[in-house]
Amino acid sequence: MMFTPGPGWRERLDPDAAWTPSASRDALRLRAWVNRLVREFFHARNVLEVETPAMSVAGNTDPNIASFQLQFSGRTDGAPRTRWLRTSPEFALKRLLAAGIGDCYELGRVFRDGEAGGRHNPEFTMLEWYRVGWDHLRLIDESAELVRAALSLIGRDASLRVVRYRDLYRDALGIDPVIASEDDLRAALGDVEIDPVGLSRDDWLDLLMTHRLQPAFDPGSLLAIIDYPASQCALARLRDDGDGLPVAERFELYLGSIELANGYHELRDAAEQRSRFVRDGALRQSRGESMPPVDELLLAALEAGLPACAGVALGMDRLLMAMLDTARIADVLAFDFNRA
Repeated sequence: MMFTPGPGWRERLDPDAAWTPSASRDALRLRAWVNRLVREFFHARNVLEVETPAMSVAGNTDPNIASFQLQFSGRTDGAPRTRWLRTSPEFALKRLLAAGIGDCYELGRVFRDGEAGGRHNPEFTMLEWYRVGWDHLRLIDESAELVRAALSLIGRDASLRVVRYRDLYRDALGIDPVIASEDDLRAALGDVEIDPVGLSRDDWLDLLMTHRLQPAFDPGSLLAIIDYPASQCALARLRDDGDGLPVAERFELYLGSIELANGYHELRDAAEQRSRFVRDGALRQSRGESMPPVDELLLAALEAGLPACAGVALGMDRLLMAMLDTARIADVLAFDFNRA
């Protein structure tokens, strides 16, 4: 079934008036179609839709993600008053997986402080799902299948290409991201001016991705990047790449230059997960940033036994942006941050 544009409202509304929507009527209708497609896609595959809390006693420890913090004013019966808005439903979903829920997904709002601009809104929609007994490579295929199903609504398609992180940098930039010095990484940015104070090696690699690599990605193709450096493992397992180097069993999926999804072959070791939280805290402290409370309930769930699984988070707003060929997240939101 094809999505067809309907009557708009721009011709009768003043787009400069603050009360009017950020997105066109067609963009909002397309969002509804894609949401319906997602639910039908997973229903056909017996993946259960669940809902988890938007507030938690723990925040995201990732040094590159800031959580909103709030204070509860009512009766708590001894529970902490400080709560954190989720940056993803990941930890709660993993607790459900440890409890035996099986394959599951959540489609809902998440929140990230300090992220507002052309491609970012502090409040946005994330689709996250988990497949028990799968690895990240199998999940790449399903992620691509879902994106291609969404593209079919507007008469588009995209082929999938899978490339190793190391090969991508070697082939496109002529540098080896594993052994290149920081000076070499900075030189590869060319005339891009960046304040180097406080930047780590991974920061330079990320800058090369966003400034040199992403803009050149084929707009008509899906690109899955795998085998990330171990230092960028986040919540993924590590393995040997065959050349004696540890790599993270994770992937990022792009449609053209737009990053859509981030997936992992999930870490199940509670002690290793705790050590990664501690490492996050040390980096935050070195930057003079506060550290949110560690999610002890997640660690307890890992101790109880997380089943072998793979999970992926897909930005629904990013998918809609790619489908409508816009670089502005405001074009797919009913009311963006400036109009909320």
